[in-house]
Amino acid sequence: MNQKLEEILQLALQTPEDVRDRTEDLNVGFDGVTRTWELIVKYHDNLEGLKSLNIQVEYLIAGYALLTVPEQLVEAVAELEEIEYVEKPKRFFYEAFYPADESCIAQVSERDLYLTGRGVLVAVLDSGIDFGQSVFRKADGSTRIRYLWDQTLKPTDQNRPPEGFGMGVEYNSEQIDWALEIPDPQQRYLTLPSIDTSGHGTAVAGIAAGRSTVYRGVAREAERLIVKLGVPDALSFPRTTEIMRGVTWAVNKALALQMPLVINLSFGNSYGAHDGSSLLERFLDNAAEIGRTVICVGTGNEGASGGHLAGNLVEGRDALNNITGSVSSPVAEGRNPFSGVSATRAPGPARPAEIQLAVAEYERGLNIQMWKNYCDVYRLRLRSPGGQESELPIYVEGGKYTLQLEQTEILVFMGEPTPYAVAQEIYMELFPVGRPYINSGVWVIRLEPVEIVTGRYYFYLPSLAARSTSTGFYRPTPDVTLTISATSAKVLTVGAYDSTYDSYAEFSGRGYADPDRTIGVVMSGIAKPDLAAPGVGILAPDLYGGFTPMTGTSFATPIVAGSVALLMEWGIVRGNDPFLYGEKVKAYLRAGARPLRGEDVYPNSRVGWGGIMCQFEPAGVKTFYGCIFREFLV
Repeated sequence: MNQKLEEILQLALQTPEDVRDRTEDLNVGFDGVTRTWELIVKYHDNLEGLKSLNIQVEYLIAGYALLTVPEQLVEAVAELEEIEYVEKPKRFFYEAFYPADESCIAQVSERDLYLTGRGVLVAVLDSGIDFGQSVFRKADGSTRIRYLWDQTLKPTDQNRPPEGFGMGVEYNSEQIDWALEIPDPQQRYLTLPSIDTSGHGTAVAGIAAGRSTVYRGVAREAERLIVKLGVPDALSFPRTTEIMRGVTWAVNKALALQMPLVINLSFGNSYGAHDGSSLLERFLDNAAEIGRTVICVGTGNEGASGGHLAGNLVEGRDALNNITGSVSSPVAEGRNPFSGVSATRAPGPARPAEIQLAVAEYERGLNIQMWKNYCDVYRLRLRSPGGQESELPIYVEGGKYTLQLEQTEILVFMGEPTPYAVAQEIYMELFPVGRPYINSGVWVIRLEPVEIVTGRYYFYLPSLAARSTSTGFYRPTPDVTLTISATSAKVLTVGAYDSTYDSYAEFSGRGYADPDRTIGVVMSGIAKPDLAAPGVGILAPDLYGGFTPMTGTSFATPIVAGSVALLMEWGIVRGNDPFLYGEKVKAYLRAGARPLRGEDVYPNSRVGWGGIMCQFEPAGVKTFYGCIFREFLV
């Protein structure tokens, strides 16, 4: 087992392609035509030698790169000294619920701000933009978009991708203006064929920085960088790799233009330990420290989705304290990698736990992640809705194990810690055999203690966008449901509240408030989310030239992104604070956050340090999105 390959990639490489095709995630990143894998790598030195092996190399920032590797060479590439770690792409999903009739409309457009975002770049990485709309144009009709990179378009001799990239087409403001001069919309889009088919990106961009005679976004005069994220097929979602390309492009543009940059990411994914250890999370942490940059990421809409469950097999004690002694015991079956290692225990009996999972009808497949402390050894038993049961071996040579219960086959991968991650994963992929759907009903995972130190365990299902709303855990755990990459330490993580009630929106992904969590970003100074913004019934431009109320953390995030642009204009562009970027912006927004109803302790897992401040105070002191400005009066 190559420890430089992430576990889900190892499982994919050990699984035949026809089986991978029947799963939700194992084939993501594989091209069946060219027989190649798109891979994310952390590296040192350089990778030029790979090109002689017919491996395509795309350099990103901060020691990251994307490789397109023939399948038979993946493990050999991972063995190279300059390759530090390898991951496969993951699908990312919109963090949105579309219009809620009962929602109030929190109109960002009605605020008469004295800062406009002028001189700041706002990058929106999303589903594209309806660039012809008036909210994205100046009074003279010209565009407010500085550059647009459509990753879905095929390059031609006339229309090229950005320098250093091999996909999509980049357009500058002059090319967009030339297209805007064409009055017929159909002819216009033949000239510049970048179309937002979902409207998600148009809405997000409008909230962050839109402006017209009837609508005002938050930073209405900020210049825009737009990335229409690529998708592997028309019915799919963007992947990790497209986002990393977009972030690299935006950071490089800001450096070249010598302008401060805010990046808005309204996408998320539930795969991972939620501890900041994935390459995407580390990449965003590095990107946030380049130039004068702030990256805003929504917490996702998994807070009430039933997709997460956590627990402790040891009752009546703090898993991190009260340690009294050590014992060791042999494992009855298989090879025990912990044999001879003392397991430190605390008072309180370790008792089995039964995790019940409801699987709705017509689920074509489902994956289940279990994350735990490597020091803990559990025996797992899996029971199907019809009562068939199988015990999983504690250790499997090579990690992969396959079993079948009723008409459902289960691929199991027993992972190990890696050089980049301390947590251990047990991954289960369910797919149907001889029928279109896996067995519906109540599945049970029984955990039995063998050697226990912490006793903690954490289960995750795919994002709600990838499963039925009726599929989920009984008695789910709402905490630590924020999606990746909101788990990155250096990004500004944004939750949602309902401005009608001035209180937390229950769908909003929650963060870290579990003092016993033995994997995850629980360390001094780290708490998520950072703050919350209105995310219910936010008025946003739609694809029909009008405005529609939108709900989700997708639409809370651009409120904060636009607010950051205003702060950076005041500090950097106007010269009041040339260092107002990065973690300093986060600190100011946290310090200025206001209390919300129902929240007694701050920071907390629901709204972080509180709600973003959006009000004017008397006596010449302007409280403006979390910061006090005394230097100027209007």
